[in-house]
Amino acid sequence: MKLFNFHKNTFKHGIHPPEFKDDTKDLPIRQFSFAPVYILPLSQHIGQPAELVVREGQEVARGQLLAKANGYMSVPLHAPVSGIIKKIKPVPTVGGKMSEGIYLEAFPYSGQEVAEGTPIHYDADKSDILQGIQQAGIVGLGGAAFPTHVKLKVPEDKTCEVLLLNGVECEPFLTTDHRVMLEQAEDIFMGIRYLLKATGANECIIGIEANKKNAAKHLESLLPEDLPISVKVVPVKYPQGAEKMLITSVLDIEVPSGGLPIDVGVVVVNVATTAEIGRLLPRGQGIQERVVTITGPGVKKKGNYLIPIGTPLRFVLEEVGVSNDISEVYLGGPMMGVSVSNLDIPIVKGTSGIVVFTKNEVKVNDRVFACIKCGSCVDACPISLNPSKMGLLAKAESYDQMAEDCNLMDCFECGSCSYVCPSNIPLVQRFRIAKSIVRKRKAKIHA
Repeated sequence: MKLFNFHKNTFKHGIHPPEFKDDTKDLPIRQFSFAPVYILPLSQHIGQPAELVVREGQEVARGQLLAKANGYMSVPLHAPVSGIIKKIKPVPTVGGKMSEGIYLEAFPYSGQEVAEGTPIHYDADKSDILQGIQQAGIVGLGGAAFPTHVKLKVPEDKTCEVLLLNGVECEPFLTTDHRVMLEQAEDIFMGIRYLLKATGANECIIGIEANKKNAAKHLESLLPEDLPISVKVVPVKYPQGAEKMLITSVLDIEVPSGGLPIDVGVVVVNVATTAEIGRLLPRGQGIQERVVTITGPGVKKKGNYLIPIGTPLRFVLEEVGVSNDISEVYLGGPMMGVSVSNLDIPIVKGTSGIVVFTKNEVKVNDRVFACIKCGSCVDACPISLNPSKMGLLAKAESYDQMAEDCNLMDCFECGSCSYVCPSNIPLVQRFRIAKSIVRKRKAKIHA
């Protein structure tokens, strides 16, 4: 196999925003300081919130179960540190709403070791592996936070031919996955063993963008001889990290409108998620921490840090140091991340990055001009929608027409259209609102 022999046909369209990865891509993962208090929402994933199994005043050990899975579409929550449950009450979240959660006060002199539980071998039954992944509280660490055990459950009428590992990390500024591939290769390969068994896939391909050639070479040099794994380097383009785009780039297969990767025989898993599976299941442990890139012009001590889940954002920024003139803080990257309005929210399982901007970088321009029908958004859209037409329909609040005539629900909100729009039209924001309204209307019909 020629590692850097690019496939001629990458996905159509897309954009090339500045990468801004140089500040952290060569910085090894470091353990972050332990905070005095942790904020733990019971809902850190798509699906039902976890169900409490602890009480106020209870002492807990690091890794101990705090809340169990509340049904199939749910995952449990484990203690990120040893400490005492100070409060069980609503906690602030990145979405602005208060959500039921836990305030955990850390024991200041604890060694914070994690006890090992009952290990699960990668040769175990599929059902045992999927149950082990759920019990470990593992969700997609690329940002979506979709319960991993649900994603890996292949429907009876489908077959998984290819396990595709997503090491693209196309979001500007973020280098979390890059460092995981360089520093946690053995965990990734162990995770692949579990994933191959769970999905029944015949092979595994690790897709990596060309700006991470050292990671591709590193993984290629360590490939286990007994596993059907290959590494595929793809050209740098945004949003190549999206599942459907990566499938097209690596396999030259197009997932149909409204379809899922499994419809074309593929399951896509993030490399950091895979590494956690490979690290936790052999030890019978639950996830307590994750790697987070902390960067941006407003950060003094940029880096990739291993941060306990529930660490307050305010504590994180105080530890790394920030400029006095910070203007915006994003959880995730600037393209698909969320600008926070409250620093008292916690790091959660889906937090892949923290990007801090100063007033110099953030130019507030609220003036929106009329669409000039230049077609830039159409050229940028990776799934060949017509953002210009959808933007006009959204302005007219014709949301049902957007869904029926323009395939609104196929939009995965990458932000490419908004990025290139010369009229400063907040297209992706309008589409996000439209999708929410369409979902609510459908829910009322089926209620």
